[in-house]
Amino acid sequence: MRTMMIIAACLFSGMLFAQESNVDYFKKGDLVKGIFYYDNGVIQQEGTYKDGKLHGQWIAYDRDGKKNAVAYYHEGQKTGKWFFWQENKLVEVDYDYNKIAQVTTYKNESIYAIEE
Repeated sequence: MRTMMIIAACLFSGMLFAQESNVDYFKKGDLVKGIFYYDNGVIQQEGTYKDGKLHGQWIAYDRDGKKNAVAYYHEGQKTGKWFFWQENKLVEVDYDYNKIAQVTTYKNESIYAIEE
């Protein structure tokens, strides 16, 4: 399971740097917000950069617009709790200084509330 989450986290991180022609950038104070789109116009992911580095919350969506991942960066480093929604479970990956500290999987029966 840990290996699967490492692979998923790497793929999510890699998607952030993929060459993408369907992207909009907006300046928000000292941050730049990036919104990446699928070819069908649905948002693929969105998040912010600070000084050219990933910074703050990033959210990824599937092709139908359903949220499937939430990640956090601090000056380019993975940090805090990342969440991955997969079929009937929620996977929480805790990052500490860019390294996985803990992985927790919740089955559908044990999920009571998820902050949107």
